[in-house]
Amino acid sequence: MSTAPLADTVSADRHGHRFLLIGKTTIFSYHLGLYYVPIHAFQLITRFGLPDTLRETYLADLAAHENQQVYYSLFSEGHWPLSEIVEGTRTSLPVELERVTVDAEGKRKFTPLLDAVDAGCHKDDVVHYRPLDPDAGYPDFVTELVFGRGDEVHLAHALAGAPNWDEVITTVDPRGFQPADLAPAATLTVPSLKDPHAAAPKSPLTPGTRYEGRIGDRPVSFTAGRQGWWNNTSLNKKG
Repeated sequence: MSTAPLADTVSADRHGHRFLLIGKTTIFSYHLGLYYVPIHAFQLITRFGLPDTLRETYLADLAAHENQQVYYSLFSEGHWPLSEIVEGTRTSLPVELERVTVDAEGKRKFTPLLDAVDAGCHKDDVVHYRPLDPDAGYPDFVTELVFGRGDEVHLAHALAGAPNWDEVITTVDPRGFQPADLAPAATLTVPSLKDPHAAAPKSPLTPGTRYEGRIGDRPVSFTAGRQGWWNNTSLNKKG
């Protein structure tokens, strides 16, 4: 297995999708979206059927880096359309587990941890799928997509217009959430946080801070916890 780091979507002759791994008890996969690359211009949240070896390696490495800016991704070679997952015409995909680290300049390095294995996929496991539109407007307040299972509740920043920022966090002590909020992913607003209508330089959700949110007219609350992904660079890159 090569340990050479890969770029966000391209390394030499290798092209493919990346999916960030989110969660512990139930592991979700979050597609690395790019506004201006048509094959990647989608926000997708789903679950894959992961082999035990991959799951165990991910959880062990995560435990060793829990308090660091370290993310985990699956690289799947090939520029096949994500609609194959959503429509059910694809039932498996080859994936390579990677550890994602970020240097002082914000550059990401994707280091392979396991050789490619097959992961299962099923259309019923998709909790969110939406094309990205760089010309869309912005919401008034920070807006998140809610997903997870049981006590594990995650928030992905809802990608509206570009430029923007892509982020996934895991909440701590979530209150007021209901199972129906998690699949399909409900939309949550945080009225205390104005949307910057730009690519935020850092997360508006400060770890350890308690926030009040709303799903429709219903109040919910959560503490911002571990960040499972952050991108305000390649997400917005043109050309």
